[in-house]
Amino acid sequence: MSKTAFLFPGQGAQRIGMAKSLCDRCPAAEDLFRRASEILGFDLADVCFHGPKARLDATDVSQPALFVAGMASIEFLKQEQRGVVDACELAAGLSLGEYTALAFAGAFSFEDGLRLVRLRGQAMQAAAEATPSGMVSALMLDREQVQAVRDAAAQFGTIELANFLCPGNSVLSGEKTACERALELIETAGGKPIPLAVAGAFHTSLMKPADEKLATALAEVTVKSPRIPVYSNVDARSHFEPEEIKAVLVRQVLSPVLWEDCVRAMLADGAESFYELAPGGVLRGLLKRIDRKAGCEVVGD
Repeated sequence: MSKTAFLFPGQGAQRIGMAKSLCDRCPAAEDLFRRASEILGFDLADVCFHGPKARLDATDVSQPALFVAGMASIEFLKQEQRGVVDACELAAGLSLGEYTALAFAGAFSFEDGLRLVRLRGQAMQAAAEATPSGMVSALMLDREQVQAVRDAAAQFGTIELANFLCPGNSVLSGEKTACERALELIETAGGKPIPLAVAGAFHTSLMKPADEKLATALAEVTVKSPRIPVYSNVDARSHFEPEEIKAVLVRQVLSPVLWEDCVRAMLADGAESFYELAPGGVLRGLLKRIDRKAGCEVVGD
């Protein structure tokens, strides 16, 4: 039996103007931004709608912004197509988006989720500033080839596999000198290297002690068993025990994002109709590279 699945984007999907049309058309979505601004202490809607881009792209701002935009798009979908929301049986989110997926699934409240992603963003920003580092996308290479690039580049500094997004699209993350060498090695291997505009080496050991700070915060949060499966970036499995959920969220900070594996697991479990929540477009593109037959509708912006 075919199932409906929701996909929530991660950092990098943010753009100026995101969620504005949702808020213009949906009072409940607008209210989420108001509540978020009270918690964060600044006008989140203004940053999302008008920028400046450098402010929106900052890790400690983009993560709560994407979380709220995703939850706002759920409110919009409830208003416009309530049946779709009620029919959703599976969910997953890319990196930061995993928190949005868990909040949608009822694992924790909107307020607790927002506080967690704000702290996560602040901790990751601090870790990034401690070591000159970055991320490099390796296109047109398979996993084995990317592993070989990583092994060779590791002679120049810490560098690790950070994302497996879809066939022919993986990401390496590490110290600046190692990333610069990886760019050359990817091209030599016949791939297309793309340096990513990010603050640091996300999803690697260089993110310590961000994971420890997150673990401390999670210990104070009430986590419930989600009402639907939410596939973890760490192992592409769904977890229902609250302590397991906390553990995989902590591991996620330092572990590779197994997005392709998550999507394949959802497909194997019957997902056929996908919805990408705002700000959308990136995950639909990855989905089509994984399974061309899978349909995906982008909600809102």
